[in-house]
Amino acid sequence: MFKTIIGFGLVLAGLLFLVPFAFLSGIFYFLGLRNLTNLCIYRLAQGWAKVMIPAVGCTVIVKGRENIPKKGGVCFVSNHCGYFDIVLTLAFCGRPFGFVAKKELLLFPFINLWIYMLGGLFIDRKNNRKAIKTINKGIERIKSGGSMIIFPEGHRSKGRGLLPFHPGSLRLATKANAPIIPVAIKGSYEVFEKQKYVVGGEVRISFLEIIETANLSSDEKKQVLCDRIYSVIGAELSEKEN
Repeated sequence: MFKTIIGFGLVLAGLLFLVPFAFLSGIFYFLGLRNLTNLCIYRLAQGWAKVMIPAVGCTVIVKGRENIPKKGGVCFVSNHCGYFDIVLTLAFCGRPFGFVAKKELLLFPFINLWIYMLGGLFIDRKNNRKAIKTINKGIERIKSGGSMIIFPEGHRSKGRGLLPFHPGSLRLATKANAPIIPVAIKGSYEVFEKQKYVVGGEVRISFLEIIETANLSSDEKKQVLCDRIYSVIGAELSEKEN
């Protein structure tokens, strides 16, 4: 129970602290300090994540951080076990990134601000025209040297293993001809969602070898690439279980 109180307390503190910081970063952004602003926001979120992990009793095994390029556009493609995945990627990705979130999260005060400040994009899955427009924004962000993270399963697996990838889920990466870093996460669902309270424990995050997409044919981008990424993430998750 104590870990649960600490965990949710840190979440609330982080959300509330963002309000005045968001105002200041907005000023810096409009002064033309966009890159510096993005980096500062990420470092703030990274620091919060690194405090959160030990506070809830988690130990993390990290593998493959040397595979993450320090510069240039890149797309992380990860399995999605639970909410704690975001904490892990913030803590260990090492560079600012955005992600695509469902538009319903716009209705959640403070959370919507956090997502926006981190470079998140809100997608309306029921409106194809608007969804394409959102994806195009992500593509341009990668082309300009930024990074995005994709969860191609579409929703949290909640301990059910690696779920099938949604068709077209890699569009963000393939349209940008971006290098892809597959990410395998294990144990994040058990941190608090499985039992409905924080239990801590060991979690793992692996950044696997980079996969280039620029020289792939259209057919390879449509199916072969998806199968390859699914396979390498699945193999890494299976290896951790043994």
